[in-house]
Amino acid sequence: MREALQQRCDLFIENRDTLKRVFKMESAYMYPVAANILTGRQIPITEETLRECRDLLKDKVGVFSNFRGTAHMAVIAMLAANLEPEDRLRAMLDNYELLKKYFHGSEYLALVALLLAGSHSLRPMAEIVARGRDIYDKMKREHPFLTGGEDSVFAVLLAFSDKGDEALIADMEDCYQKLKPTFGSGDSLQSVSHVLAMTQEATLDKCSRFLALYEGLRKAGRRYGKHYELAVLAALSMLPVALDDAIADMLDVDEFLSHQKGYGGFSIDKKTRLMHAAMLASHGYVPDERAEAAVMSSTVAMIAAQQAAMCAAISASAAAGSH
Repeated sequence: MREALQQRCDLFIENRDTLKRVFKMESAYMYPVAANILTGRQIPITEETLRECRDLLKDKVGVFSNFRGTAHMAVIAMLAANLEPEDRLRAMLDNYELLKKYFHGSEYLALVALLLAGSHSLRPMAEIVARGRDIYDKMKREHPFLTGGEDSVFAVLLAFSDKGDEALIADMEDCYQKLKPTFGSGDSLQSVSHVLAMTQEATLDKCSRFLALYEGLRKAGRRYGKHYELAVLAALSMLPVALDDAIADMLDVDEFLSHQKGYGGFSIDKKTRLMHAAMLASHGYVPDERAEAAVMSSTVAMIAAQQAAMCAAISASAAAGSH
């Protein structure tokens, strides 16, 4: 394993274990996602900082708030990764009130508020949210039975795009139809189409690249999941890295994780573990700052991967709780 990747993996496990000491008996799917948020910012978190941010959240929102549900650990991790957590929380809550004017309140909407709180867009937030609602409505017209709360996350992400709404919807639908023979119809594939639509590449090119990454893992003996995990892999496929290198890094991380507590036996399954490998590998593909277009594309992809992983964790936690 490359040294930088090994350091990232070690930090990820350190952060995950720190989270476990502070937050007892939480969803097994949320610890890695919250740890990934911190690891992506190269922050070794302390128990004291996490407790301070947890208390800050408790002081500001009620016990039944969507910020205190399954995603609350991710919210706290976001706050802990910020130098001014109170300012970040204030922005997050303001954004949530704005979002509720356009969407139904949900844990997914709390993720959107988190995303917007970290945005440096020059456009007014109200304009982005309003456009996100328009995009969501257009998504729902295309796939009325598939479009749900988690799609609000991607709709607002897509609202940052320079492409027009109709071009975005056409791109999503083209991606969906091209990938359907491999992955079948469903909301998981719809999420993939949303992620891929964020890039400027031709539809055929980005779908081919995504498929090549998926097939490359299969040929290497790893079966990547076809459900909530797919959107994370789609985000990884958007990053400026050779596919062979991305696959090699994912295999190295997957092997590392297979020897860590919580990833063997009856713990997190192999498909989810491979998704976590995709999350961790993606942090290493940051282009040279002089390549401005690549940096923008990479930033969007990283945000998409993070949001997709959080949506996946909420979905997996809900599914596990229903059994």
